[in-house]
Amino acid sequence: MTERMIRGIRGAITVERNEAEEIVNATETLLKEMIRANDVAASDVSFVLISVTEDITAAFPAQALRRLEGWTYVPVMCMREIPVPHSLPRCIRVMMTVHTAKKQEEISHIYLRDAVALRPDLLTKKTENNMIKSKSDK
Repeated sequence: MTERMIRGIRGAITVERNEAEEIVNATETLLKEMIRANDVAASDVSFVLISVTEDITAAFPAQALRRLEGWTYVPVMCMREIPVPHSLPRCIRVMMTVHTAKKQEEISHIYLRDAVALRPDLLTKKTENNMIKSKSDK
């Protein structure tokens, strides 16, 4: 039996405007993709942390998690990022902690829209892994 342990799944997305509907919808898009890409069930999640840059104030992004069926009892907390000069504006970041049998390198971290600039190294690695898998499938 493969041992399960706690792993972190990272994700980030940007919004164009500081508007409640856009913030919550973007967060929902990000969460759904993190869940899909990593085959996560709500019962496997310890907690979710969501941070926003200081220019996002119109809504709590955690509202998006409450829209997801079966996620009512997952603890979630929102917080503000450190305002580092020249950092990516209007950015929502998520850290989802899950119990999983996946190895660290098997976790798919999700970066959408302008947030892809935050961790291009992870995207490159994932692309390389997908290319290797595609070649071995032939």
